[in-house]
Amino acid sequence: MKSNNVPAFGIWITGIPASGKSTLTAALKEELRARAVDVAVLESDALRKTFTPNPTYGEEERDTFYQQLADVGVLLTAQGVPVIFDATANRRAYRERARQQIPHFLEVYVDCPLATCMARDPKGIYRQAQASATATVPGLQTAYEPPERPDLIIDCESETAQAGARRVVALLTEKGYIR
Repeated sequence: MKSNNVPAFGIWITGIPASGKSTLTAALKEELRARAVDVAVLESDALRKTFTPNPTYGEEERDTFYQQLADVGVLLTAQGVPVIFDATANRRAYRERARQQIPHFLEVYVDCPLATCMARDPKGIYRQAQASATATVPGLQTAYEPPERPDLIIDCESETAQAGARRVVALLTEKGYIR
């Protein structure tokens, strides 16, 4: 999984639920694969089942979960494995932990209006929130802190995931993270 003798990188793709993070991640993974760069995707929903089998999504639990997620990314990149974090990480501090520990790091913000995310709602979390079945949806019931200085912003309403992925790859190349 090494990226052609270039030090491994970490990319944190953030945005509120249903903003298009996973779609962008899939497109980015394909763009990188076409350049012979294999990456590990740390997808929060999948890993949460391992780290917190019965999640409550409380602040302390989120803090622990995102610390664990960052730690896994740090370990992988230290072993030469490029990583994409596909995770909301509603607090800036969660993403900043990874940035401080991974020397080659990008934060990509998928900017998407709440109304668009609520209309998409592929996992039904917004419907659950409106039915009072949950009270922890970032950007709706719990604070979401968008990045103050993301390395790249992808506008979900004016840019396809494929175009966004190409922009991420261009930035990776520009910074010398890939060739």
